[in-house]
Amino acid sequence: MYDVIVIGGGPSGLMAAIAAGEAGAKVLLLDKGEKLGRKLAISGGGRCNVTNRLPTEELIKHIPGNGRFLHSAFSIFNNEDIILFFKGLGIELKEEDHGRMFPVSDKAQSVVDALLRKLSELRVEIKTNSPVETVKYEQNEVKSVLLKNGKHYETKALVIAVGGKSVPHTGSTGDGYAWAEKAGHTITELFPTEVPVTSNEPFIRKKTLQGLSLRDVALSVLNQKGKTVIMHKMDMIFTHFGISGPAVLRCSQFIVKELKKSPDQKVTVNLDVFPDKKEDTLLQELLQLVKAEPKKSIKNVLKNILPERYLLFLLEYNQIDAMAQAATLSNEKIRSFAESCKRFRFTVNGTHSLEKAFITGGGVSTKEIEPKTMASKKMHGLYFCGEILDIHGYTGGFNITAAFITGRLAGQNAAKYSI
Repeated sequence: MYDVIVIGGGPSGLMAAIAAGEAGAKVLLLDKGEKLGRKLAISGGGRCNVTNRLPTEELIKHIPGNGRFLHSAFSIFNNEDIILFFKGLGIELKEEDHGRMFPVSDKAQSVVDALLRKLSELRVEIKTNSPVETVKYEQNEVKSVLLKNGKHYETKALVIAVGGKSVPHTGSTGDGYAWAEKAGHTITELFPTEVPVTSNEPFIRKKTLQGLSLRDVALSVLNQKGKTVIMHKMDMIFTHFGISGPAVLRCSQFIVKELKKSPDQKVTVNLDVFPDKKEDTLLQELLQLVKAEPKKSIKNVLKNILPERYLLFLLEYNQIDAMAQAATLSNEKIRSFAESCKRFRFTVNGTHSLEKAFITGGGVSTKEIEPKTMASKKMHGLYFCGEILDIHGYTGGFNITAAFITGRLAGQNAAKYSI
């Protein structure tokens, strides 16, 4: 008989097992894979973006999927506490752009190893290669966990931390949803977030811009009425299937939602390559450039304002001959070129699959979870944390922060309940 069983050895599960162990509980951590912390080990490009140092309000804004649910949790254990927690494990963190925190070692494995050392110190029992068949509930209480190999373990409290359905090779294959439903929980519709976007536009099909990266551009998603739903100013890249890169990943969940409302399965996006300039200012600057070198070809006059491939693409889009002398260009043509720098609109028609997404949208409904403890409102002794919950953020340390914080509360409160 265990006080607490934690299913899932990702960020939230490791944190939950440590928190329960620190509270003095007898803990069993189960994972179906060979190794714990597989998602952690590949996160942040193998460097592990442990958390983000933005203030709480900003952090919650970067978790557009039910981030507000985490207000109470942040008041108990927050991103600064995560930094202190890792310091206590001997992992010093450093701050990079946009508040992202990485281990000084730049190695995700050092973070995983520190967590495993702590589990061992706390004598948490670990069973890997132990896929769970089902969870047993009796008289509205958690009773036991049955493994696929037929073994079963009794427990007073259970923490389900098995992740969502994205990045399945790390073990996130959506196993936990059935155990949650069995306890009476609602699973909200699952969808991919932080995922590359597909487009059927002729310039995408012809691979005209494939491989081209644009820096600090503004990408907006428009609704059916042409109004902006969301805008992100970051880098992006054109691919053989559509668009990707940070700005696109952040817009993707909004594209998914708009596609659901779209009768023709298309959503318009707007690309602004000069987000910090007003269109009039840009037009005046272009006119000055043309005036200064009227004999040069328009391509050479404008060559420093944009990456060459995108410049040539926009000139052709506006039916301007790149080799024409600058002086021969009408103001009207220059104006339409300026406009397409600020408002190049094209349609997108989908995203890569949920399995290829970085993050799963949807999950166990937060309405059925106690926000201060991560306890189920449906079943005594049951707790949820991490990506199985209907909480999703942008990449940049926000999802992992939510995982560590919900994991901490789930583990502490599961221990409190059972001891």
